[in-house]
Amino acid sequence: MTTETSATPATGDRPDRPAYRYDAEMAGRIERKWQDFWEAEQTFRAANPGEPGSEKPKFYLMDMFPYPSGSGLHVGHPLGFIGTDVLGRYLRMTGHNVLHPMGFDAFGLPAEQYAVQTGTHPRTTTEANVVRYRQQLRQLGLGHDPSRSLATTDIPFYRWTQWIFREIFEAWYDTDADRARPIAELRAQFEDGTRPTPDGRAWAGLSEGERRALIDSHRLAYISEAPVNWCPGLGTVLANEEVTPEGRSERGNYPVFRRNLKQWMMRITAYADRLADDLDRVEWPESVKAMQRNWIGRSEGAQVRFPVPGSSTGIEVFTTRPDTLFGATYMVLAPEHPLLDAITPAAWPQDVDARWTGGAATPAEAVAAYRAQAARKSELDRQESRDKTGVFTGAYAENPVNGASIPVFVADYVLMGYGTGAIMAVPGQDQRDWDFARTFGLPIVRTVDPGDGWDGEAFTGDGPAINSANDEIGLDGLGVDEAKRTIIDWLAAKGAGESVVQYKLRDWLFSRQRYWGEPFPIVWDEHGPVSLPEDRLPVELPDVDDYAPKTYDADDANTEPEPPLSRASEWVNVELDLGDGPKAYRRETNTMPQWAGSCWYYLRYLDPDNADRFVSTEAEQYWLGKDLARSAADPGGVDLYVGGVEHAVLHLLYSRFWHKVLFDLGHVSSEEPFRKLFNQGYIQAFAYTDARGMYVPAEEVVESGGGADGAGGFTWNGEPVTQEYGKMGKSLRNVVTPDDMCDRYGADTFRLYEMYTGPMEASRPWSTRDVVGPQRFLQRVWRNLVDEGTGEVTVVDAEPGEEILRSLHKAIAGVREDYPALHYNTAAAKLIELNNVLTKRGTAVERHVAESLVLMMAPLAPHIAEELWQKLGHDGSLAYAPFPESDERYLVADTAEYPIQVNGKVRSRVTVPADASREDISAAALAEEKIVAALAGAEPKKVIVVPGRLVNVVP
Repeated sequence: MTTETSATPATGDRPDRPAYRYDAEMAGRIERKWQDFWEAEQTFRAANPGEPGSEKPKFYLMDMFPYPSGSGLHVGHPLGFIGTDVLGRYLRMTGHNVLHPMGFDAFGLPAEQYAVQTGTHPRTTTEANVVRYRQQLRQLGLGHDPSRSLATTDIPFYRWTQWIFREIFEAWYDTDADRARPIAELRAQFEDGTRPTPDGRAWAGLSEGERRALIDSHRLAYISEAPVNWCPGLGTVLANEEVTPEGRSERGNYPVFRRNLKQWMMRITAYADRLADDLDRVEWPESVKAMQRNWIGRSEGAQVRFPVPGSSTGIEVFTTRPDTLFGATYMVLAPEHPLLDAITPAAWPQDVDARWTGGAATPAEAVAAYRAQAARKSELDRQESRDKTGVFTGAYAENPVNGASIPVFVADYVLMGYGTGAIMAVPGQDQRDWDFARTFGLPIVRTVDPGDGWDGEAFTGDGPAINSANDEIGLDGLGVDEAKRTIIDWLAAKGAGESVVQYKLRDWLFSRQRYWGEPFPIVWDEHGPVSLPEDRLPVELPDVDDYAPKTYDADDANTEPEPPLSRASEWVNVELDLGDGPKAYRRETNTMPQWAGSCWYYLRYLDPDNADRFVSTEAEQYWLGKDLARSAADPGGVDLYVGGVEHAVLHLLYSRFWHKVLFDLGHVSSEEPFRKLFNQGYIQAFAYTDARGMYVPAEEVVESGGGADGAGGFTWNGEPVTQEYGKMGKSLRNVVTPDDMCDRYGADTFRLYEMYTGPMEASRPWSTRDVVGPQRFLQRVWRNLVDEGTGEVTVVDAEPGEEILRSLHKAIAGVREDYPALHYNTAAAKLIELNNVLTKRGTAVERHVAESLVLMMAPLAPHIAEELWQKLGHDGSLAYAPFPESDERYLVADTAEYPIQVNGKVRSRVTVPADASREDISAAALAEEKIVAALAGAEPKKVIVVPGRLVNVVP
């Protein structure tokens, strides 16, 4: 390796500029040189199990991978990437085998919509975007293992995504064993009679269609009629996160309707308890654990049956407060509830309250109109609205505790996605029910004593039961817990209910009516879905001319999805021999959601070229296996996973589900995908508006002083502008790209700025004008070690004095603490402090000090560190050079400084030997000139010495 790239003097029209000054131009040359070197030498390739280097302690370090959009990265995106790179570099220097990969989450709606608009195949734009991202990440000097890079759209990758789906499809959850098992074992149980069929018939007596339907009803991946977010304007079903609070599509702002459609589902609810309980075994932020627990929503209560007179169908509700049953004065079904049609009578009862009918002539008309109205609202809007709407179904139910006939309403504040989609309404103890009851003139009965002086509305607190008794049971006077136990036992004895555990978590909707996604490894015959055998994978996404799903009038809810793949008739209709002779099949035309690839990509990083398995057993056990030395409950997983808190629930929950299925089926040894999680903060930016309220280019704004709120304190083209603070984006004209920063200052300066501006977990504002600070630090380091006129190093082969050794080892000890804790801002501050000591001293830097400083800088500013290391006479890269270690001798202070207080006010300071006695410290303090003057010759009443802290003199 030569130094020709950086040793070449600068050229240009600046004769006063030193030939070897470290500026953006030189930084760019140095950075390109070392990036080429790292790539050619495969510097950051992690050792696989059994290879040289794998005997070192391993560390699997991972970022949440990006979606490669056409606009590329802005300066907010690399914050976490740089942070993990700093840690990875430090760990390599401290003797670890570090796996730090990077890939791309490349399926999804944005690329598909761009294809629809431009006619360019989404693979073309996606692959171009990936190339752009790789260039930008390389420019930042990130030490990823390039041999493990992948994209979820790579056919060899999504072959295994399909294989994992097939494994989930071919599995069921055995509640007795509390784990997933192969579906073949379930079939064998039915065949030999150890598991009876639901109606008691022998397996041999069932038709093929009945057998298939029974087996399919147990699968972890299954087809179901489910309430979904149907967007006719986009022609596809949307996930909840793709719907705005106003009930419209995030993309395109089209109306979204809730309706039942056949969709692929995954039985994540089978894992609800394990997903909740195993959060105690992972090292995650407590806030993220709380979000996941809330999403799972485990609660204990009772399932209660309310008979509907005149109907064979009763209504079941789940309630966490069965002790309030005597206060149930009406019932509510969600608009999507399947029982609505069955219980709705042909005509209104006599003397029906006009407020209850919605102005409709019949109950059926009222219910249909209300359902259509509710379908236009998002779930969030339905939950948060205080204005309660609904209509009477015309049916009555019977309260099982007192026989009261109570009306059954349909209302949108009840969701089908929680409990049973039906509630017993207790307005005295629930504010939503109170609001509804007041709107519709329904009775309110309090069943919990709110205490004297309560004049509010619904009372949601605890208290003794009141108004809760019949001829067989009395709850009055009982506390909540005792009342619950008593009423549940009574309900069970009467066959009217039982104790149950319920969850907010619902099975995962796993299909999309889109083109740009993974095809399902499924074909259909006359009896239903059939999984393709492994040797038939991958099912490749076919090229089509029209990528758009069929769209409809945006307001027409009564339409059906028509996925783009359904038009590829030659691909859809196939003849296959799946072991029972050639048969005609129809392929599944939905595609998987974007979550699919991100559920397991961390596993493929471990073994990306394996054509026989999604990951080898050896690689998975080495990188993800349980470490019982760490903890007896260690679940295994990625050693550190870094990403934004916006993925706290869905991505992380879905990944955990997939991983647990793979664990149950014996494909992995670890029980969790991510052992430790860290959420980095965000870089936000100031934006500026002129007098018209229009955004102006932030980089052209000049700070002029003035108002603290920004008004009048900034100008653009000489005119005052108003400053605001928020997310970086094109619309606010405040985007700054890392490309710009690298060109203007160099990648090392940009890296150092992002790490120095605040703790990794904190969000912080971007300020381009402040980037010059880190640049000056790097320039000072360069000048302290290199002659700017000749390019030669200026270090001396001399022993450093004790004072500089104390500064050096103080920095080493501090930085060694900061790097593994991800405290990069304080690590940078310690390096700046050390360099300031060297600068102020004004003499040549000793080699030992120079080399230690360069090695400590390397994780934060790797390119300049590599260059200086080479100039100091070392061959190759410092990526694996030993990180400096502190010497305890130089961390013990010889002296200690004590502030001296007189009457609580600091009047002077005294420096004494670090091991001075209390008496010596007191004598030295009283001898201080300012203290003598303050005492004016008088003896102090008391002298208090607090060792290591202060001296307090009481005159």
